[in-house]
Amino acid sequence: MGRQRHGKRVLPSDPVPHRKEEKSSAPHRKEKEKKKKFDIGKLFINISIGLCIFSLTWFFYALYMRNSLAKRVVTLHYAPRVLDDNSTSPAVSPERFWGSYRPQVYFGMKTRSPRSVVTGLMWLRQFSETDVNLRHTCEQGDRLPSYGWLMHDGLSFGVQEIRDSDFTLTTEFVKRPGGEHGGDWTWRVTAKQHSSAAQPPVISLMFYVATDTQGSLQAHVEERNRLGSVTGYSEELGNFKVTFQKPSSGEAASAKYASYNFLKTVTQGLEKLTDIVRNSLNRRFVFSLPSGEKRPYIAVDTYKPPHQQHQQKHADTRKESDFVVHQVTVQTPFQVEVLFESGSFRDRPGQLVGAAMTEELEKRKAAFDLKFERTFGLQGRGFSPSQVKFSKAALSNMLGGMGYFHGQSVVQSAYNEYPLLYPEGALFTAVPSRSFFPRGFLWDEGFHQLLLSKWDPQVTREATGHWLDLINVEGWIPREQILGDEARSKVPAEFVVQRNENANPPTLFLALQELLEQLERSPEASTATVPFLRRLFPRLQTWFEWYNTTQTGPLPNSYRWRGRDKDTNLFLNPKTLTSGLDDYPRASPPRRTSGTDGGLLDELHWSEQLRAFADFGNHTQAVSLQQEKVYVPPGQPRHQFPVARLVRAVRRAPKPQYVNALGYVSLFPFLLHVLRPDSPRLQHVLRDLRDPDKLWTPYGLRSLSKADPLYMKRNTEHDAPYWRGPIWININYLAVRALHHYGNAEGPYRETAAALYQELRTNVVSNVYRQYVETGYIWEQYNDSTGRGQGSHPFTGWSALTVLMMAEQF
Repeated sequence: MGRQRHGKRVLPSDPVPHRKEEKSSAPHRKEKEKKKKFDIGKLFINISIGLCIFSLTWFFYALYMRNSLAKRVVTLHYAPRVLDDNSTSPAVSPERFWGSYRPQVYFGMKTRSPRSVVTGLMWLRQFSETDVNLRHTCEQGDRLPSYGWLMHDGLSFGVQEIRDSDFTLTTEFVKRPGGEHGGDWTWRVTAKQHSSAAQPPVISLMFYVATDTQGSLQAHVEERNRLGSVTGYSEELGNFKVTFQKPSSGEAASAKYASYNFLKTVTQGLEKLTDIVRNSLNRRFVFSLPSGEKRPYIAVDTYKPPHQQHQQKHADTRKESDFVVHQVTVQTPFQVEVLFESGSFRDRPGQLVGAAMTEELEKRKAAFDLKFERTFGLQGRGFSPSQVKFSKAALSNMLGGMGYFHGQSVVQSAYNEYPLLYPEGALFTAVPSRSFFPRGFLWDEGFHQLLLSKWDPQVTREATGHWLDLINVEGWIPREQILGDEARSKVPAEFVVQRNENANPPTLFLALQELLEQLERSPEASTATVPFLRRLFPRLQTWFEWYNTTQTGPLPNSYRWRGRDKDTNLFLNPKTLTSGLDDYPRASPPRRTSGTDGGLLDELHWSEQLRAFADFGNHTQAVSLQQEKVYVPPGQPRHQFPVARLVRAVRRAPKPQYVNALGYVSLFPFLLHVLRPDSPRLQHVLRDLRDPDKLWTPYGLRSLSKADPLYMKRNTEHDAPYWRGPIWININYLAVRALHHYGNAEGPYRETAAALYQELRTNVVSNVYRQYVETGYIWEQYNDSTGRGQGSHPFTGWSALTVLMMAEQF
């Protein structure tokens, strides 16, 4: 047999050694399973901790981002400012430092500085049937027959006529350069009775000086109650003196029978000046008429704050400012001069009063007339002297309506729970209406500067620069600028807060286009304009990008205005204030839908069915305002239940479709020269434009077709139709300009456009001029049935574009 292996022999009945090992490893396996369970639990805990850390990190990151986004609305643009901080200072711009930059008052001046000393005029007619007819701020409720600048060069002088009930005040000012603080100036106020007046009225003129939180005033009284002068000091002006001359006229008796009063007090805000004077008036004074009759008259005395009974009013913690009033009461006719002299003007040739002022004023008037004709050429075009005078007044009212504002807007974004204060800023801008809109409006300003750029391109550069310097890092500009307490006091509370998703049509590009065209015509203009445009460009680019990210529709190249009224139940068609065309019919109710397909204008907005350009959206025209039903239980008195309102009733459900609302919106591809001269669409536009049953009237183009269901329909029980029929001059200017463009471009519709140009231009100019002659005002809008002026007045914002239509300058 073969050899045996070494070692112990294992029999089948013997136990297998490794089974013993298996038995001993069972507790170890349990330990491993236990350890495995422990590892899973630990892993779960670690994951939970990780998720908690991630959640907290994400939470704090989201919080940080929200706070960061919340701050963006009040973070100004990063690019260098267009205008240097001292661009309006007397050292850099002495000729524009003083000006009539208080458009909200009938007559007043201030400097282009943040805390300017302000001067102004109030007046009242003595022995009037009404209680106290104090005039100060421009108010439509004063019902003045007319007021406005007849001549104003925007720089050195102005002549204004104010017609009151039975007398006329002519206010004039002339500036004289010199010194280091903007030089001197003189006012002259002339009062004359109307021929219809039964007897010469007795008038009180109240000239005042007020500081604005910095500076001081000292009153110098002569001859008992006559305030001879006010001396003062401020950071911007240094030392200065305001002298009140005695009244004079052709008769020496005027000064002899004048009565004088004064008030020296303090104010906690410029918006309070009228109330302070009103609450300081007293009837204890006696006026001696030239006839020998003595009558009690109203004059400033001691300021007595009104007693607030049962009212918890927050104390005004603002810093007090000096306020001095000089009152002179005299029978018409008379003339009074007020002289401002700068302490740094040491080599003046003599006081700018009397004959010296008259001579200087006549020089400025002659220079104004020459420049006006050289710029607009209206006499050479055959306009009558009366028509030329009207056009000078239109331009002068826009220049005299330039304002310099400083303060903080109140703004809010989606990331702010409450409104915030925007960074402090200044704004040099024209205003739409001195009485109703005496502040800056973004889309109005582009139209204003179309006219002003022809007269003085520097004004356009400065105004545009101020607007773009207010842009924030997002590219948003608050569309309505309510800067300072004085401006805010004239604005209803619901319109004060500006929201950063809301835009306005960027019409400043129209004014910039004009500056570029001036470069082509006059290369010498490049010295000032080219550096300005270079500094402006980064802000323009951000502004452009903001429009293309915040106002976009759901399709490429489509847009949708944000900021429409959301309470659709009360509106016939929810307003779109941000579009500038307030109640013009848009897609109703507001939805996110936009165009149909494609990215071109025709594909998005041309309707073959309507043969017109139109909005596209979820829309129905089958709507009306109906009185809501209010349930009154039987036997209950009706007056204990809510008053029934007019609410929106929809008779047919809205659906995606083109908005059949032919009007101004339909014309924009034509108005902005987007259509080619040979476009077949142009034929349809010109046809609708000339149709009397649609847009054409003898006074201009109406805002909404006469055939539209919403034509002249109220939008709510309180809102009269605004852009639903009345004639607006800014859009008519664009239409006349467009007809001039297509009437001079090669194309199949050239002759039609040229004929319409002549007809529409004549209609608009003739009606605006006729209404000015009949009413004394240029108006916000004109009735499409009668041509009569209506709305705010004077409205020498874009309605003054009539001057460019007269001059045929487009």
